[in-house]
Amino acid sequence: QVQLVESGGGLVQAGGSLRLSCTASGRTLTLRNYAIGWFRQGPGKEREFVAAIVAYGSSTNYAESMKGRTTISRDNAKNTVILQMNSLKPEDTGVYYCAAGGTLATMRSGWWGQGTQVTVSS
Repeated sequence: QVQLVESGGGLVQAGGSLRLSCTASGRTLTLRNYAIGWFRQGPGKEREFVAAIVAYGSSTNYAESMKGRTTISRDNAKNTVILQMNSLKPEDTGVYYCAAGGTLATMRSGWWGQGTQVTVSS
């Protein structure tokens, strides 16, 4: 069974940075062959898109609120996708999930991780 595993969350002050990682366990996916997206769900909010990277390539998409302070990238040697977030704000607080699918359009119906908590204090 394929599972995605997120790590790197934690408590950080506003203006700080966090580096989240998404990797695969079990019947391992080779993540470079899949579109990978990061999503988050804040307290009392719907799950929302944060960033994504296309399958087999390096093209990326970002939510408007994350542009300029967030980078999604691959470390293929470690079969990992990284979300580097800088200049964090309290409204960035939430559980961050990664998802994998064949394309950016289908990743929401693909594999998901259990999430990692990010808390940004003011």
